[in-house]
Amino acid sequence: MIKKNKIKIKINGKTNYLSRNSLLGNLLKTLKIPINKVAIELNKEIIDKNKLNKIKLKNKDVIEIVHFIGGG
Repeated sequence: MIKKNKIKIKINGKTNYLSRNSLLGNLLKTLKIPINKVAIELNKEIIDKNKLNKIKLKNKDVIEIVHFIGGG
């Protein structure tokens, strides 16, 4: 059973448990995601990277992180 101070979210289809007061920006830092090389979608909405540290994650949030790949 999950503790009351945890939330359940999905990141790229995988279930994760975080503390209730987690911010999206802190999560990306913890995961070592290079912000300038990804697009971030929260609940099917593209997120402005300037707002990452203001977005508090909620139970059942769904995050998709898409990495840009160069080529030609």
